[in-house]
Amino acid sequence: MSTAGLARTRVRRADIVAAALELFADKGYLATTMDDIGRAVNVRGPSLYKHVASKQDLLVEIMETSIETVLRDHRVAVGSTDDVGDQLRRAVEAHVRFHARHRLEAFVGTRELRHLSEGARAAMAARRRDYERGFRVLVERGVAEGRFRVGSVRLTTYSILDMGVGVSVWFRDGEEFSVDEIAYRYGDLAMRLVGAA
Repeated sequence: MSTAGLARTRVRRADIVAAALELFADKGYLATTMDDIGRAVNVRGPSLYKHVASKQDLLVEIMETSIETVLRDHRVAVGSTDDVGDQLRRAVEAHVRFHARHRLEAFVGTRELRHLSEGARAAMAARRRDYERGFRVLVERGVAEGRFRVGSVRLTTYSILDMGVGVSVWFRDGEEFSVDEIAYRYGDLAMRLVGAA
């Protein structure tokens, strides 16, 4: 295939994934058909299968891309400083930014997890545990260093993660706060939650 042909295939696949994301968020995974996805990108029947193998593959790709992004953003945030307080704040800000900018991915990732095949669901659950563990390790370290004061590391970690995920429900770009303002304020909230000095 020519370079131009490969580029068109990549663009077409990106269009298909984007259409599937919108439809999964709007109608739900089970109610969305491959015909719905094909209509959304103006591709009929068999031609669609030249680009994607199945609706399940689309769901897996959406979720894998999302978890890869948040894990990468977390690594960058934590790797940018050695100070545990700054690491937690930056990790929270990255978490909030993702959920503000990728609302549909967050919604589909939460609601449609149960529709992944058993193997894909187990793999995704393991990746999500890795992500949660990244925050828990920071809270544990902050407590061990006397920087944080919490009653329960586990509950505090879940609270921080839930706060960020909640942003995807209510945040709308162009309203009262920018993404960066929300991220900064949530960083403040997280630092209060861990009892940082």
